Amino acid sequence: MHTSPLSLFHIIRPSSLKDVSPPVLFMFHGYGSNEEDLFSFANELPSEYFIISVRAPYSLPPFGNAWYSINFDAEYGKWSDDKEALLSIDKILLFLEEACTAYNLDKTKVDLLGFSQGTILCYAIALSYPEKIRNMIGLSGYINENLLSGTNSIKDYSKLAIYASHGQVDQVIPIEWAQKSVGLLNKLKVDLTYKEFPIGHGVSPENFYSFQTWLKKRI
Repeated sequence: MHTSPLSLFHIIRPSSLKDVSPPVLFMFHGYGSNEEDLFSFANELPSEYFIISVRAPYSLPPFGNAWYSINFDAEYGKWSDDKEALLSIDKILLFLEEACTAYNLDKTKVDLLGFSQGTILCYAIALSYPEKIRNMIGLSGYINENLLSGTNSIKDYSKLAIYASHGQVDQVIPIEWAQKSVGLLNKLKVDLTYKEFPIGHGVSPENFYSFQTWLKKRI
């Protein structure tokens, strides 16, 4: 179901729960993709969830979108536009509030699922505002510490759970970046499940069933 009266364009799958504010799973796609990508998982995820798959605000012709620019420079190599990323984080935080109000969702049960660039922003939001997020699934991404807000060592991560996975032969985001992020999450004492799969930059069926099982236990 397409809908767009709120600040970011999105598609939804309503919850099976009636007469109660349901838990919500927000989905954030990768660079050059769109809201249809991760939404392909929606019908295989717990029916109790109200699922919202969000389109990134910057268009990438001919048909993709991005949360922030990735620039390719001969001298500096590939680099991310952190200023644009921070603007997108602000847009997402506003959208989370808007959507929870508009669809009467349970604000104490807000979960995030991201892929690649979407994962990078999910990490930034979950680690900067752990009081807002319950569960996070981060596929093929890493923590960009430049996007974190405040001193993370004094934040309370006791109610945040994270599932992270990465392809062992990922040619887009090196697996070492994901492994470094695992070290930081362990240092912060986040409830973490981390898996590696023999794939590239994508989600294998085995990977999907792994995070699906994890999510079912936390609905």
